[in-house]
Order: sequence, then structure tokens, then C-alpha cells
Amino acid sequence: MTSPIPSALSEPLTPCAFDTDYEFPRHFLPTVMKDDSKIPLVLVACGSFSPITYLHLRMFEMAKDHFMERNEFELLTGYYSPVSDAYMKEGLASAEHRVKMCQLAVESTSDWLMVDSWEPRQKTYQRTAVVLDHFDNELNKADGGILTASGERKRIRIMLLAGGDLIASFGHPGVWAPDDLHHIVGHYGSVIIERTGTDVYGFLLSHDILYQHRMNVTVIKQLIHNDISSTKIRLFVKRGMSIKYLLPNPVIDYIHAHSLYGK
Repeated sequence: MTSPIPSALSEPLTPCAFDTDYEFPRHFLPTVMKDDSKIPLVLVACGSFSPITYLHLRMFEMAKDHFMERNEFELLTGYYSPVSDAYMKEGLASAEHRVKMCQLAVESTSDWLMVDSWEPRQKTYQRTAVVLDHFDNELNKADGGILTASGERKRIRIMLLAGGDLIASFGHPGVWAPDDLHHIVGHYGSVIIERTGTDVYGFLLSHDILYQHRMNVTVIKQLIHNDISSTKIRLFVKRGMSIKYLLPNPVIDYIHAHSLYGK
């Protein structure tokens, strides 16, 4: 049964509440495939999203355009999975704020993207490989995949959607466990949006694990370069500069209402 569409916009300045029971969002997840000949696909973006920006939203739209031009996959939906507070990254607003900002962003701009609060609810840091396993459990084990027009059920392919900067971190010593990289890229796969100044193809060639699983990596070039970053947004707020047109208005209003990133 499809969950009702949530309405973060009904209380746009109230932080997300984690004292309620967790429920996996399915309101934009189709119940039946449109084309049984294709592979059903769900994209998952993991990150801080402190705050979410128009680039984070554009990443999904660029991926959507890419897969619409090809006949292999049927893109069903996309999820944001903000990291938990246990990540302890500089400039990280509380999970309740970051989830709410993501919800405000997708509800005010999108009719197919959702925000999953399982990862940010966790008291300990969850590795990306574990987060993708969570989605696999919800979509394929709990739901049994997606129904086809012929009445059969098909396993949903899950891929990590990421920017070129996150993929470049795969090469930083001690940041990613080799087993996790094999699991993320080999078992699931990755869709990489090449950001300004990054050479994803060169990195794929130089990284042993990524090169081994290169057929599971899809690289999408930005046709209109966009280098908006959460780091720059936080700095603009700290300096009292305008962030209008860099992220959705409900997110801007929320940041100012809760005095986020001002110190």
C-alpha cells in the first residue's frame, strides 16, 4: 500500500521529528513498471546536505535525462539519505534540520524525489554500503521488488548517485574500506555527475577497484556547469550574504528562521 504524500510544507519551519516511528517513504514509488523489458532502477544520494542546494536537486534531473535517452533502465524514483549526526563533520546542522530542509526542497520542486530518514535517525555513523543494503532490504526484500505488467515481480536495481568530488574521495587513504567499495560499485553500481574541475574518467582509470567495476559506473557530464556547494552556502550565510536563487526559497526561509550556519 502506497504511503500518503507527506507535507513538510504544511509546517515549513518545524524541524523533522524523530520521536515518531520510522516509515520508509514510498509515495512516489510506482507499483507497476511501464516497460517490462527494462531494468527497474532507484537512485540513492548519500551526503551531508547541510544544506541541500539546487545542485543536489539537479543531479537527479541530469541522471533522469541520461536514463530516458537509453533503453536499458526504467528510473522509478530517487532518494536523499542525509548522514547521521555521528558523522561529526564541520558545518553539519542537526539531522532533524537537514532532513526537514531536504523535505522542503523536494516537496517544493519535485514530483518524483523522496527523503529517507533511516540513516539520519541512527545514533552511530552508517557506512554507505550499509545504507544501500537498507534500501535493498526495503525495496527488494520487504516489497519483493516491483510488479511488472505481466504480473511477475522484478528485482529493483539500486545505484549510488554521487558527484565527482565524492568519487574522488574513494582514492583518499583510509577513508573507504576496499570491501565497501567492492560492495558499493561492484554489487550496486554508481552514477557519477562530473563536477567542474574533476576528471572522473582519469580517476576511474587510476583506481584499481573502480576500474575493475567500470561497467557498473555511469559518468554523466554537466552540460551547464554548476559548482554550487553547501560549503559556499554556509560561508555566504556566515558573512551575511544573499543565498537567494542558490537553493529553494522554503529552505532559505528555514535556515534564517533557525539561525543556521550563522556562526
